[in-house]
Amino acid sequence: MATPEKAAAVEELKDLFSSSNAAVLTEYRGLSVDQLQTLRRSVRENAHYAVVKNTLTEIAAEETGIDSFKGQMAGPSAIAFVHGDPVDVAKSLRDFAKKNPQLIVKGGYMDGATLDAEDVQKLADLESREVLLSKLAGALVGVQSKAASLFEAPLSKAARTVEALRADQAGE
Repeated sequence: MATPEKAAAVEELKDLFSSSNAAVLTEYRGLSVDQLQTLRRSVRENAHYAVVKNTLTEIAAEETGIDSFKGQMAGPSAIAFVHGDPVDVAKSLRDFAKKNPQLIVKGGYMDGATLDAEDVQKLADLESREVLLSKLAGALVGVQSKAASLFEAPLSKAARTVEALRADQAGE
């Protein structure tokens, strides 16, 4: 029978899984407390980074309907529960791991899909949401400008033809 503390921990993890739009599983073996605090501060705006107990996390994930962490919960584990932009969190984890190679990104999930470590790296390599939206807006403006030029071309050609005919009649 589970102790009340463990049951409360599972409930808290279930709440974190339910309220997040993504989660990234990491192994933090060899990191100091100060390094973990630095990591927490770097993702604080978009995620809650929590050291978790493997068995309780597997139970909570299973009860929430997330099977992305099966078989990955080994060693000292921590999860970044993303409530903001997943790309920003993935970039923060990647940048921290470059400076601190002890941090290992194992995988995660986003929008119900399982992510492996390579998928998280690809996510980190994406440009930010604002940059992607501005590129999309620029592309749409370019398409509209081309369409306007295309629709305007027959009118201007007809006007030049009429002007040439008028000049030709005036010259006779």
